[in-house]
Amino acid sequence: MGGRMRAIGYLLVTTAANASAAAALAQSTAAAEDAPDVVVTATKRVSPLAEVPIAITAVSALQMERSGATDIRQLNQLAPSLLVSSTSSEAGGGGARIRGIGTVGDNVGLESSVATFVDGVYRNRSGIALTELGPLERVEVLRGPQGTLFGRNASAGLINIVTANPRFEQQGYAEAGIGNYASRRLAAGLTGPASPMIAYRLDGVWNERRGFVEDVVSGRHLQNRDRWLVRGKLLFAPRDGVSLLFAADYSRRNEECCGGVYLPAANVASSTPGRPGGTPVYSPSSIAALIRATTSTVPGTGNGQVLEDTFARQVALTSGRRFRQDVRDGGISAQLDLDLGNARLTSITAWRGNRFIKGQDGDFSTLDLLVRESDGSGFARFRTLTQELRLQGRAWGDRLDWMVGGYFADEHLKYIDNQGFGGDFESFAATRMAAGGGALADFPRYGFTNLNGFARAFAAARTADPAVIEAVASRVGNVALDGTSERDIFRQHDRNLALFTHDILHVTDRLSLTLGARYTDDRKTLDADLTSSSGCGVYAANIASLRTLAAGGADAATAGIAAALAGQLAPYVGFACVVNGVNETSSDRRHEREWTGTAVLSWRPVPRLMTYASFARGYKAGGFNLDRAALFNSATLAQQPFASLQFDPETVDSWELGAKYGGRTIDLAAAVFYDRFSNFQLNTYNGLNFFVSNIQGCRDRLGASDSDAIAGNSPCANTRSGVTAKGVELETTLRPARGLTLTAGYTYADTRYRRDLVGTPDATTGDNSLQPALFLLPGSRLSNAPRHVATGSATWTPALTTRLRALAYGDIRYMSAIHTGSDLLPEKDQAGFALVNARIGIGSADDRWAVELWAQNLLDTNYIQTGFSMPLQGGGTGGVPGSVASVRAFGSSSTQLFGAFRGEPRSWGLTMRTRF
Repeated sequence: MGGRMRAIGYLLVTTAANASAAAALAQSTAAAEDAPDVVVTATKRVSPLAEVPIAITAVSALQMERSGATDIRQLNQLAPSLLVSSTSSEAGGGGARIRGIGTVGDNVGLESSVATFVDGVYRNRSGIALTELGPLERVEVLRGPQGTLFGRNASAGLINIVTANPRFEQQGYAEAGIGNYASRRLAAGLTGPASPMIAYRLDGVWNERRGFVEDVVSGRHLQNRDRWLVRGKLLFAPRDGVSLLFAADYSRRNEECCGGVYLPAANVASSTPGRPGGTPVYSPSSIAALIRATTSTVPGTGNGQVLEDTFARQVALTSGRRFRQDVRDGGISAQLDLDLGNARLTSITAWRGNRFIKGQDGDFSTLDLLVRESDGSGFARFRTLTQELRLQGRAWGDRLDWMVGGYFADEHLKYIDNQGFGGDFESFAATRMAAGGGALADFPRYGFTNLNGFARAFAAARTADPAVIEAVASRVGNVALDGTSERDIFRQHDRNLALFTHDILHVTDRLSLTLGARYTDDRKTLDADLTSSSGCGVYAANIASLRTLAAGGADAATAGIAAALAGQLAPYVGFACVVNGVNETSSDRRHEREWTGTAVLSWRPVPRLMTYASFARGYKAGGFNLDRAALFNSATLAQQPFASLQFDPETVDSWELGAKYGGRTIDLAAAVFYDRFSNFQLNTYNGLNFFVSNIQGCRDRLGASDSDAIAGNSPCANTRSGVTAKGVELETTLRPARGLTLTAGYTYADTRYRRDLVGTPDATTGDNSLQPALFLLPGSRLSNAPRHVATGSATWTPALTTRLRALAYGDIRYMSAIHTGSDLLPEKDQAGFALVNARIGIGSADDRWAVELWAQNLLDTNYIQTGFSMPLQGGGTGGVPGSVASVRAFGSSSTQLFGAFRGEPRSWGLTMRTRF
């Protein structure tokens, strides 16, 4: 705690010192400029930022430009309560979090807790906005639930992006940039009048960059950039009070992302095996040794402890496997604004399409274990039609500012998951499972080309008796595992209807009351075809034959080995097939009706100061986990097809106190918040598949039964909210002298699970005990929820001559330690760190041209965005994940290897721009 506070103190002191130094350098006695007008549309009204009683961070286009932000991830530097990161896919795995709350992981079935809107149109997933945004007017980050005006899936907040509109004045711009990693970026745009009533705008952006992670096998680079965007707008304004804005955009991304790197690895065993509380004992990782013995190229130290240097920017992948991330995204929209005299009508109609391909070397190594083919046979595709109507006006002598509206959305999602097994799967699985009873060096000589060879190797690890080996092996057919694959097709249709009202009553000139409500009707239908080309029936027959041998009077040695082999095969069969080798075609549906709303009381004790107190209820829709792993119960399949895939809606009750001051030289905003989340949607990756749980608190004391390794021993009938978030937010902008602007922000957020937790009720028994794999959750902070975040920036634009102006800019973000994995395993933790961006330049005083040198992550800080369990590469005992945490808690052992998706290294370059 002391170290974090010292770091925050250092940041704030440094910002203040920079302010003083810059002011001295300015040597300007001129009076400070008046505060610029900052307007936002957070209430779907154009309002000055200081007059909106909501916690908002408003980022201008100029701030974005100087920070080097081209997508929403780079907003992190400017909005302390926001954290945007990506995982195994930037195309579909990006996630945004506000106040420590967000949706975890790359699971296309889950919508984000932080909604993203671009020009009033909802984007289906946060990852869709992890691309070029083009020229902007501003970006608004609204903190806390925003469901009243913006609908479902804004339970934590939203990102409202407003792009540049046409102007009735001829203008244009062009920009060219180069940088390290062979970076090249071009942007250009033109706007102006086509007639006295029509204005147009056309913008284009192209960005290319070599990746910063090298595959030492193929020599290619991952995490590259190859993307472009074209956007056009046409504004028709025949008379005052009438406007019709058409917009169309199309973007493409042809990139390879994201290659996971290994984290330092070692086997972990308790000093008192089988007993909790023992001191962990570390030994060279047997899984790392197995990988080295099986494959030819693995970068790293070679000492058996560290498989790779996490920040060496190198990976070793299976030859021919790719992380193809091709994205096609586009849409059209029409916004009508019509002044009816005593009211104003707004209509926004939009259609959007998005399709992305996700190729993947699923084991992130030279082993050929898991693969998603990059040939386009697997993809996710969205087709969405939306319509919003709003009518607003004033009444009672302008005392009442009223609004009513309706919303309709029709979304079609098609997701094809083509995950399959590679050529090394069988041999690696056999060796790994058999290694518990023999030396690793003994197993390669058996070949492991089929299940029969697998069975022989497994039996030979436990006995030297040829008769016993033959008796066991004879029960297993000679069926190769190579090429085992899945092809799961999910078709989800979501229809959303809503009615809402949002009204502001000005009780007096200083006191206002805002009341809002929204009724949402949401219907989802899922149709799925789950198939496997894995010979599931043969596997099931082999297991049955082994169990017959074990129970049929064989000698003890034979019976024991047969039973153990059947037990080892079963989980792999469960993965390859749906349940016990049964392919499934079925459908399911869910229907939700939810009320959300808000109440805000705001008061101005003095003209420049506004205070407010608010309550809001938010809602995030339930849905289906589009991952076959949740289909764990054959009885459930027979009685309720796909019931195990469903998860319930997430709701939040939020209380907030805030104050805003807008002065000539300083702006201040402060908020204190307390949020309670019920049925929190937790998405967890277990090293192979995604599981979604609705996390609830239990009013009864569970002791430690929700934190142990025993399944089903902590049911609870008296539930309550399972996640709370409370904290303080501070933001300030200071203009001490002409040409000098300083900003600072700080967020303290204590976002954590309650101490007594339960999860998703079992589809057949109703038991809602927390899964043992989530034993670390009770009482802990959520993943990606830093306790402290501090940001700061300084901009100085001194005049060099009457025609020339310089630019000196820098920003910093410090974030305290976080868990990056949703299961909170300590191997996935990231210590606190700071990121610094900087920019210097020279340009004309009238902004006609500028040349700038810039650097992102100036100090080349190493950090990870997300840690994860390497698929199939190790594990734990006793039904809990392999981790030093489970070793300490349960006296188990661990061979698990871990990986991470690292943050971007330092980048630098030169940008030239002109405006005309």
